[in-house]
Amino acid sequence: MPDTFTYSTLWYAIAAVIVIFILPSIRIIGPTEVGLVMKRLGFKKLSEDNPIAFHGEAGFQSDLLMPGLRFKFWLLYKVGKFPWVQIPAGEIGVVIAQAGSALPIGAKSAIFKPEFGNFSNLREFIEAGGQKGVQRPVLPPGTLVPIHPVAFLVITKREVYGLPVSPELQGLAPGATKLAPEAFGLRPEQLELVRIQPRPSGPEGKTIDMVGIVTTYEGDPLPSGDIAGRLGGFADVDKMGKSDTSDAEIIETLLGSKNDLHNNYQDYQKFLDNGGKIGLQHDPLLYGAYAINPFLVSVEMVPMLVVEQGQVAVIKAYVGLVTQDTSGPDFKFGSLVQPGHRGIWQEPLRTGKYPINPRCYQAEIVPTAILTLNWANVVSQAHNLDQRLEQIEAKSREGFVFKIDLQVQIHVPDTKAPRVISSVGTMANLVNEVLQAAVGNHFRDNLQNMPAVTFIETRQKVQQEAFAHISGQLSEYQVETKGVYIQDVVFPADLVVVLTQREIANQEIQTFEKQRAAQEQRISMEQAKGTADMQGQLAQSKVNVDIETNNANARIAAANGEATYIRETGKAKGAEVEAVGLARAKAFQAQVQALGQNPTALVNAVTVLAEKQAKFVPEILVMGGAGGSGSIDGLAATLMKYLGGSGGGAAAPFADMPLDTAAQTDSAGSAIADMMQDSKQVATDAARSQATEPAPQPDEAPKQAE
Repeated sequence: MPDTFTYSTLWYAIAAVIVIFILPSIRIIGPTEVGLVMKRLGFKKLSEDNPIAFHGEAGFQSDLLMPGLRFKFWLLYKVGKFPWVQIPAGEIGVVIAQAGSALPIGAKSAIFKPEFGNFSNLREFIEAGGQKGVQRPVLPPGTLVPIHPVAFLVITKREVYGLPVSPELQGLAPGATKLAPEAFGLRPEQLELVRIQPRPSGPEGKTIDMVGIVTTYEGDPLPSGDIAGRLGGFADVDKMGKSDTSDAEIIETLLGSKNDLHNNYQDYQKFLDNGGKIGLQHDPLLYGAYAINPFLVSVEMVPMLVVEQGQVAVIKAYVGLVTQDTSGPDFKFGSLVQPGHRGIWQEPLRTGKYPINPRCYQAEIVPTAILTLNWANVVSQAHNLDQRLEQIEAKSREGFVFKIDLQVQIHVPDTKAPRVISSVGTMANLVNEVLQAAVGNHFRDNLQNMPAVTFIETRQKVQQEAFAHISGQLSEYQVETKGVYIQDVVFPADLVVVLTQREIANQEIQTFEKQRAAQEQRISMEQAKGTADMQGQLAQSKVNVDIETNNANARIAAANGEATYIRETGKAKGAEVEAVGLARAKAFQAQVQALGQNPTALVNAVTVLAEKQAKFVPEILVMGGAGGSGSIDGLAATLMKYLGGSGGGAAAPFADMPLDTAAQTDSAGSAIADMMQDSKQVATDAARSQATEPAPQPDEAPKQAE
């Protein structure tokens, strides 16, 4: 019985020891966990400024328990589990060391050495001289590393890894509450990668190119007089300026970046090793994503300088070498300098995109195309330089106040742009100060001595005078004037009424003149129309005139010919008669001498009667009868002989006569009875006439024979 009790008691005691001392001392560390060991008892004392034991002192031990089964006697050691530090994509982890040497006075971040690695080896960090405080490099995206939770705090966007030892930080996270980035003065977005990329702007979604302006918070102070740091200063630019290097090459060097020396501020230790200074940096960041420590570097996004076609950018440099004027003694408006010096660069930037720091260089965009400015209620959408320009108010001699819409076109040559900006400061000053005064004063001074009507009538002349005046004013600033145009004139209502009435009267006069001219034109048209309508008759009449003229000429010619014929014929016949008469006379004389006078006359008379076929016996014998009708009967017989024909003395039968002759015979026969009475009287008168006519003399016989 005692033996049984003894063995049972022993086993119970062993089990109790295992349960009480061994099992609690076995630690299971997960695959993504570390075990932080804290020693409860120790004979050595920790240093005053170090919360971690490296040589068996009581407190947090430097060595971590890695994943797996681990044994730590629970009465002597306390083990806490902490996750590995994991940095999500697109984020960074800022490391703050709670162990190590103290920072030098004035230092804001701890020195970094390559031996530190990713801060997973605490002993090596301490032995290599690691310092407390913000570590200069950050943990990049995708990092998964077991880091000592007491030696280092790792701040990420969502949580803070590690166990803070500062009472102030512990007070910010009582109990199980985790610390947030705000506890360290950081915003969650600062723990993301810094992205430099184009940004849309405006309702149309226009893309704007961006650059990152860098400001650093750790490093030696800037030299006296400098406002921005540039690695190596401007010694290289000074060397180029003393040689024959062109301004364009110097500008390329200034715009070139030295960010490759420190991996775009991501390796801050190299930045400091290469002479980086605290404060504003000369070289901006270009497109990309950068893991930058927000405690040491801040990045401001600003638009990139873009110089469009038809523009130049005049650079006002606030950094660089000491100002050395290159404008010459004749230029009285400020100074011009070679690129790399402080002042207005003598060489402008032309069309292109330039990643310059607007905190170091101010670019004044100068339009080199024709610039149109409107003194009106409209604003040019191309430049908006005339947004403050208003209609010009002028007063005439009579006191009429009217407004003028004016348009002025100017041109700034690109080679003269630096001198223009040196003279006026900005293009807005050129428009609002210089040009506004020149234009407004000219119109007010000239028009107040001019009647309103004269201004209206001589508007072109006023415009030309304004062009000459403005050209002279702007030429002093080396600006060309391309045109001055009076667009519109707004007159007072009273003047408009007077001018309207006058214009109506003038228009009526012109209307009446037009109507008169129209009537005159109508008369001319009607005349032309009548002439056109009578062209046929006129042509016919002209032809008739020509015909009649020709006929008259023909008749004249015929008459002349007939007269000539008759005259010549008469002459010939006269000569013939004379010749015949002389011959007959000679013959008659010979006959007289041979026969005697009377016989000769008788022979010749008979000869003539025979030649003429004279009838000695009448064809119709009329004899007197009772009642005295013998003459009428003779007339009737004579008429019937004429109607019947002359052949044989007998009347032709009606059947053999032509139709026309028969008709005539019928009508003549019907008229015989009417003519009988008259014929009697005619016959009686003829008989009386023959009875009273004297007989021909003997000497006339030859003539009758002829």
